[in-house]
Amino acid sequence: MEPAVWDIGYLIASILFILGLKKLGHPRTAPTGNLYGALGMLLAVVVTIAQMNFGEIDNFVLIAGGLLIGGLIGYVMAVRVQMTGMPEMVALFNGFGGAASALVAASEVFRRIEENTFPTDLELYVAWIAIGLSALVGWMTLTGSLLAMMKLKGGVELFGTWYRTPTWGPGWLNYVKGIFLIAIVALIYMSIEEPGNQNYVIGIIVLSCILGILFVLPIGGADMPVVVSLLNSLSGIAAAFTGFIISNNVLIIAGSMVGAAGLILTNIMCKAMNRQLIDVLFKSFGGSDKEQVTRTKVGSDPEEVAMICDGISKCVIVPGYGMAVSQCQHQVREFADLLEANGCEVKYGIHPVAGRMPGHMNVLLAEANVPYEKLIEMDDINSEIGECDVALVVGANDTVNPAARSNEGPLAGMPIINVDKARVIVMVKRSLSVGYAGVDNDLFYEDNTMMLFGDGKKMMTELVSSMKEL
Repeated sequence: MEPAVWDIGYLIASILFILGLKKLGHPRTAPTGNLYGALGMLLAVVVTIAQMNFGEIDNFVLIAGGLLIGGLIGYVMAVRVQMTGMPEMVALFNGFGGAASALVAASEVFRRIEENTFPTDLELYVAWIAIGLSALVGWMTLTGSLLAMMKLKGGVELFGTWYRTPTWGPGWLNYVKGIFLIAIVALIYMSIEEPGNQNYVIGIIVLSCILGILFVLPIGGADMPVVVSLLNSLSGIAAAFTGFIISNNVLIIAGSMVGAAGLILTNIMCKAMNRQLIDVLFKSFGGSDKEQVTRTKVGSDPEEVAMICDGISKCVIVPGYGMAVSQCQHQVREFADLLEANGCEVKYGIHPVAGRMPGHMNVLLAEANVPYEKLIEMDDINSEIGECDVALVVGANDTVNPAARSNEGPLAGMPIINVDKARVIVMVKRSLSVGYAGVDNDLFYEDNTMMLFGDGKKMMTELVSSMKEL
């Protein structure tokens, strides 16, 4: 196969990536976008393998074995993962993406050291700087993503013992991060001066792994959507650096696209939380300490809530992570269908950072066949809530907490869905416990708030049954 044909194959793969990214912009076309992206990656892999010398049978067997094993593992994970575990899987894949790019860069530099073949002059600077940056971003993404995954899970189980993931980061930790970063830059410079010394590269890898942990360690769970988006961007940037190292155009294009898209999404998430990215990374927002809840609230029963909902004209449903945990999106949809059958207008208010990753609630509701046009963004739904008879909150907490309107605490200034403006608020929640930000919710204790304490699926099932009996 001629080099020109390879370039055409990479061009088609790049076009598929661009079309896929475009279609990911809307939930209705997102499955097609995923398909385009997967086809683009498959084509890129096929073209890359076609360039190789098939006479090197050992390498071919290793590549075929890696593709088979990796594909099988990916398929099993995709089939078995629950929607509640999707954010953790995304964080894990971000880390693996960064590590894959860093491993390619490391193998290239070690090969050159072993063969004692180094570029000269400007080419040496470009290659070794790219190798150093790929190692920095890639390994930092791996360890940071693994820690983010553990924070999303709440901890990790080792040998039958559950260890809670810490959120810790005093102010002086930022100086430690700065020292590590300076040390890595110094090692990159020394590796350029002595390109044959592999100890410098190993030092960059070790320090980058530690730096990834230090960056994510102080960040609380409330800011995890921002962190996951940023790590996704970093995995793409690592791939782009590696593309420069091995002169692979499709890797440069795909990595740059992922990096840019991830940064845009990170910016959107920061705006949704009224945060600056520098504050998320260096000021330890997110609620590392849980407040002690001292107030009480008498819970309501589904029959009482059903009577309130009978005959209403407008209702807004606000989903949160609790809906994902209990997997009650189908019961929520059934409840909405019953209201609409009685002439009630039903809409769904979607907060940009509800759940544990961007778009989490949209995917869950799409799984229950909720029409996309009923999924209303936060700003638009807020303009209508004052006219709502009932606001049903299913498993959300921080994203509806009025404490965000104050200038104090981890939620200070974060835009919320103003469910407290509705005539009646119904909260489906297991208990009065605080949310991921660690802030008690005054909304629970308002006179017009009805609490349905219990598992989301159980409560929504009983509410639907009560509605049918009226």
